[in-house]
Amino acid sequence: MSATLASSRRPLVRFLLVAGGLYLLWFFLYDRNLALDGRLDGVLSRNIAAAGAGMLRVFGFATHVDAAEPRLLVMDGRPGVIVGDPCNGLVLYALFAGFVLAFPGGGVRKLWFIPLGIAAIYLLNVVRVAALALNHHYYQQSVEFNHHYTFTFVVYGSILLLWMWWVTRLHPEARPFSRAAA
Repeated sequence: MSATLASSRRPLVRFLLVAGGLYLLWFFLYDRNLALDGRLDGVLSRNIAAAGAGMLRVFGFATHVDAAEPRLLVMDGRPGVIVGDPCNGLVLYALFAGFVLAFPGGGVRKLWFIPLGIAAIYLLNVVRVAALALNHHYYQQSVEFNHHYTFTFVVYGSILLLWMWWVTRLHPEARPFSRAAA
């Protein structure tokens, strides 16, 4: 293997090693400890449900979270959606941050881009929960499809766009797209 080929693969190898290390860290920290404990997921799930209800109230809908089950969003006195732990966004925050952290360079920019991206994903998740509650209230037949497909596509597509923004525009070595041949 030539020296140029080896040096050109170095960033890819570094990315894969860091991403693998972050995955192992996530596995042992979250899957083996925090997920079993459930408190972090519970707090986040309740927060997302409350924020979704609050968003709907801003737009004039009679919405609240159930006192006995604070993950349950209630509309017009009828049960709406429950924010389960897999849907609270925590894994998405880790996935987003892990990619940006594993991508070489840009240390200082990562300090503001990761929290900004996580805030965007959080807001998108709140909108998703509010939209699913409206969907459940007004057209219940399509909730399963929208929950599993429509919103999954929208959320993961948005994360992909954030990553693309990082790689092509905000990363220190990013070069603007050019139509001219290099």
